[in-house]
Amino acid sequence: MQNRIFSLVRESCAEAAKNARHVFINYDALKGIADRFPLALAENPTMDTGHHLVANDHELTLAYFIVLDCINFGSGYFEHLDADSEKSCYFTIAARLKDEFQKIGACDADWLMRISADDCCRIFRQSDKNEKAFELMQLFARAIKDLGNFLAAEFDGSFVKMVSAADQSAAALVAILIKMPFYRDVFKFHDRDVWFLKRAQITVSDLNFAFNSQHYGKFSDIHDLTIFADNLVPHVLMTDGILSYSSTLQEKIRRGEILKSGCDEEIELRACAVHAVELIRQELSLSGKDLSSQKLDYMLWNLGQESRYKEFPVHRTLCVYY
Repeated sequence: MQNRIFSLVRESCAEAAKNARHVFINYDALKGIADRFPLALAENPTMDTGHHLVANDHELTLAYFIVLDCINFGSGYFEHLDADSEKSCYFTIAARLKDEFQKIGACDADWLMRISADDCCRIFRQSDKNEKAFELMQLFARAIKDLGNFLAAEFDGSFVKMVSAADQSAAALVAILIKMPFYRDVFKFHDRDVWFLKRAQITVSDLNFAFNSQHYGKFSDIHDLTIFADNLVPHVLMTDGILSYSSTLQEKIRRGEILKSGCDEEIELRACAVHAVELIRQELSLSGKDLSSQKLDYMLWNLGQESRYKEFPVHRTLCVYY
């Protein structure tokens, strides 16, 4: 499966997009796509070091990003979190984890296995009296414990050994990570599996950017990554006319209705985003722009931080995948 893992994402998402009934790709909008997006942003991706920990100590940086992406989910809970002023919830979580790692250094598997929901409340400065925020902190604690147990059982508790076992292959590292259930982002749609693997893939991507394609971020097949299907990238594509939603789905999102993880509408949102970006990549290549899906995801996600993309809400799902 390892050699096919990214093809599984692309092919299954393309098939789901073909059978979608709530989300649609506007193929005409793909024409002249090179003039519609700030491609320089995609051509020169950099890791934000204001909110993320990129240190001279490579093992500290490695541990930080693996733990961060271990809990890189919960967007459906974000409206309930206590976030820093002028920061998104994601950047708040990244920055607060950075603060903790700067205090404790590179954590080990024992630290991961001992962590509790109360510890997560302290680290991420959430109240255990806030029901939804505490629910997310419980999920964070479970994810971190699972990572600690996995490292201890398979890699002598070592982040370095886990990444080294992938032998500089993005596909191999993804295959390792999805042995943990919270990373195995696969759903049934019309009796067929649809693969996303968002957090496993973004772990590889974050290491690649943080280490500038060197050291623990060097992967020979990095260009094979797909986008990291969440709730923001489909929203950006919809805002810019690449995707459109049925009126029923639009109204559900407008009302802030929670879409159940794995429901048809939620799968279609993510699958159509994956396939649309593959089509964008192909269209760009015709005009001489060779940009990977990984870099296009970087561009689209960062565009989503701009104010014009906040006029209509993103879809919300309570899950451990994004």
